[in-house]
Amino acid sequence: MRRRPARHVTFDIQRLNLMFKKILIANRGEIAVRVIYACRELGIPTVAVYSEADKHALHVRFADEEICIGPARPLESYLNVPAIITAAEVTGADAIHPGYGFLSESGYLGEATEACGITFIGPPPAVLRLIGNKTEARRAMKQAGLAVLPGTEEPPETLSLALKAARKLGYPLILKATAGGGGRGMWIVRRPEELENAWKTAKQEAAVSFGDGSVYLEKYIEAPRHIEFQILADHHGQVVHLGERECSIQRRHQKLVEECPSTVLTERQRRKLGRLVTSAAASVGYRNAGTFEFLMDHEGRFFFLEANARLQVEHPVTEMVTGVDIVKEQIRIAAGQRLSFQQKDVSWRGHALECRINAESPETFRPSPGVVKVFCVPGGPGVRLDTAVHTDCTIPPYYDSLVAKVIAHGIDRAEAVSRMRRTLGMTVIEGIETTVPVHLKILADPDFQNGELSTAFMDRFAAV
Repeated sequence: MRRRPARHVTFDIQRLNLMFKKILIANRGEIAVRVIYACRELGIPTVAVYSEADKHALHVRFADEEICIGPARPLESYLNVPAIITAAEVTGADAIHPGYGFLSESGYLGEATEACGITFIGPPPAVLRLIGNKTEARRAMKQAGLAVLPGTEEPPETLSLALKAARKLGYPLILKATAGGGGRGMWIVRRPEELENAWKTAKQEAAVSFGDGSVYLEKYIEAPRHIEFQILADHHGQVVHLGERECSIQRRHQKLVEECPSTVLTERQRRKLGRLVTSAAASVGYRNAGTFEFLMDHEGRFFFLEANARLQVEHPVTEMVTGVDIVKEQIRIAAGQRLSFQQKDVSWRGHALECRINAESPETFRPSPGVVKVFCVPGGPGVRLDTAVHTDCTIPPYYDSLVAKVIAHGIDRAEAVSRMRRTLGMTVIEGIETTVPVHLKILADPDFQNGELSTAFMDRFAAV
């Protein structure tokens, strides 16, 4: 471990008394860098944890201190709770920010930090446990007044029980991992003869990915829109929403493009869903940042999909439109402070969209790790770049393939799309393959330009 003098940090003693002395960031890549930005602005020193594969990563360079927590494999480093807790104790960090992915929704990490007198910058462990169990979350949200799709109340224990439940629900339906997320352990079943294979495969995927092989059944909506609401909740009873994001453009349940606001929601729908979401969050004792996700069918009905008890990858589009720094609010809330604004203060200005650029083949979507020989993403008016990649850095094969998030903001959707097309069209990345051509194709599509979106959008031209 090496410690650097925090000469770049401007300390405000009065402010620090209400904040943390030091925050350990239990993550890597662009989100670790993003959290460091927020901490710098708040005057809080940071600790970067890293695996042996990330020794020279940008988040390690930017943090005030760094400590290696294990080999490259995530299970031995970024998913290693004892190693992360030890790193916090050794460095004297009194708070841990988990970012997104890895342990960001881990009730175990939340409980471990609590037991060690360290603050977890996220929801309480009990909420993490509730939200992390999809069937329990469905039940809680239904009780809170949110509409849910017909499905099994409990995971069927046998294939025969699953077949019986499927006959009752009707086809098409979808199998989902109870402890799932990120599109893993999810299989669409359109005919009875497909269920047995999907059942076995989904359970196997769930067991490998989450350590829990249980799955449940839910009625499947063909080509819905995917709408999510961003919330913030403090420890003083205040819960606010920051409006919605449209996340309908996906490939295999993985989001590719997100935008704020949605092209389809009316102001009346926004107000109604906002009230329902904040009320539901309050009913389960939610704290910190979170997202409530919905599917919108062709009749304009909204059904609760899941809640993400963490910061979302796509949070920048909301920040660009509302002017709220969600990460700084996360830290303030965890420190016991009140939200710096109320619901009446929230306004939405213009339109923003985000393209996730991944180190993948644009034809096959196979990962493309390696050394980045040239990295140039132009800025300009209304453009934000969130990344930890630079020329001569290495994209390791062990982690998520995200290279950069490009966010474009404009006075309206047309200007935001135009700025994104300009930026991606001038982007130069060499040494690895990226999905920039895919995003340019999406942006040029007439249906996209007209805002006619659904989760089936990519079926027409995405690689199988």
